[in-house]
Amino acid sequence: MTALASPAAVLPAARRPRVGIAALAAFAALPAALALWTALHAPRAHVLLDYWHVLAKITDDRGNLVLGQVLTYHLDQPFVIPSLLFYADAAWFGGDNRVLTVLTVALVAGIGACLYSMLPASMSLHRKAALAAGMSWLLFTSHLAEIWLQGTNGISWIPAVFFTVLAAAQAHRGRLWTAATAALLASLSFGAGLPAFLIVAAIFLLRREHRAKTIAMAAAGVVVLAGWLLTKPAGTQSLATTALDPDGRLSVAAAALGSLWSGDHAVTAVLAGALTAALLAACGISAKNDPHAAGWIGIAGYAAALAVLVALGRTSALAPGGNIGLISRYAIASALATVALLALATFVRPQWPLTAVVIGICTISLTTHALGGAKADLTRRGYAPLSLAPIALRTEATGVLDQLHIQSQVIPAAKALGAYPFNPHFTLGCHGPELGTTLNPATATDLPAAHGAITTPQPGTLITGWTDLHPDCILTTNATGTVTGGGITNLPSPAPGIPDGNAWQATAQPGTGPITVYAVVGDRLYRVHESAGSAN
Repeated sequence: MTALASPAAVLPAARRPRVGIAALAAFAALPAALALWTALHAPRAHVLLDYWHVLAKITDDRGNLVLGQVLTYHLDQPFVIPSLLFYADAAWFGGDNRVLTVLTVALVAGIGACLYSMLPASMSLHRKAALAAGMSWLLFTSHLAEIWLQGTNGISWIPAVFFTVLAAAQAHRGRLWTAATAALLASLSFGAGLPAFLIVAAIFLLRREHRAKTIAMAAAGVVVLAGWLLTKPAGTQSLATTALDPDGRLSVAAAALGSLWSGDHAVTAVLAGALTAALLAACGISAKNDPHAAGWIGIAGYAAALAVLVALGRTSALAPGGNIGLISRYAIASALATVALLALATFVRPQWPLTAVVIGICTISLTTHALGGAKADLTRRGYAPLSLAPIALRTEATGVLDQLHIQSQVIPAAKALGAYPFNPHFTLGCHGPELGTTLNPATATDLPAAHGAITTPQPGTLITGWTDLHPDCILTTNATGTVTGGGITNLPSPAPGIPDGNAWQATAQPGTGPITVYAVVGDRLYRVHESAGSAN
């Protein structure tokens, strides 16, 4: 009896390589597609308070750009390019968060393209395809869900990383002027781009480029860092500690480097970061004389620099999980470090069989992506209340805006620019009633206390409550039944005893007198009353 041939043996020899490369390409496309889908379906309103703060700072009340303000610092760091992108989003795209999230995905894809371009031409297509798949899964990791959901931090953080990686890729080819231009743009983007010139100088040094090129880039890097240190405002930002705290800062740096290997457990991330740093050091030393490795050693150094910058500028005991290095957007440092480690390992161990390389990369890709699921869920929960900001802006509820840390001074400029919520796209989400609509109180049913209540009813401040009806939206009316505000539903639990998804928040125009709160379920109105323990 004749044995059946394997499927691989049946395929013509010329087609087998193409099938393998096509499979790896499809595998590589999957995380990018997931990130793009998330970015496209992100809420329009999910711009963070920094967006409104920057927009208020760089515009006048007529919506005109104030160029001098663009050149000032934000969070004690350069913020030129993100400021211009925020303004462009408000002026040209109606202040749509989804424009920023999609742009963030495109920039991350650009980072991947720059890294792929650094692979040597002598490397086989199969190894290149395997590394490209690893790059895609590590860069479009679920750990970075924050920047696909909420574009403010994505555009604040990623342009600086993109331009620095672009500078490194150009330096890897010995291109002085394009590398210098990209490094300059990185330096103007955010603190994450401040080391760009020094990274270029290090790559030139490893490539043994002309000494003048290396010295020029190193000097430019020193000037950029010195200029920033001498001109940045005094003080700290975002509750960062001012203590020396070497242990805490070392822990943050290590966690940032190893965050892909932990969802919310700091110790695991620290151990993974320490192991990653050790392996990068070993591979970097072994490959230092290989000109193909120069750019990758530079990327490894940049990942370490990002982790150190996070530790120096953002360390806070108030961070989720007790370690700021676990924050979603900082996972880009771990992603770059792990990508650099994969590339350097292939240079140091070219004898590894292709099958082992592919299996290892796929295992690392899928494992890190699975570990990021908890972080992605935490990010979605944390940013859910952002959807109330447009209602607070539209109703000009200054007390609520203060609670949300949004400057009410941005309202005139946002109106002049036609930015959301000051354009026709604004809606309370009730599929009918909007601000100014009159409701008939006689059609409403009183909601029993067992099924929901208002917990903080004061007009002019954030109105909170809960209901197990899972309403479509919340409406607030004045004494005549005119809709003066609204709210958001299905929020995470704010207190013990209230299940997740039952909480809601609302706001109303100030100065409209006593308010009535309605939960809207389909075409039915339920009048929500104050809980017995709430204050009037």
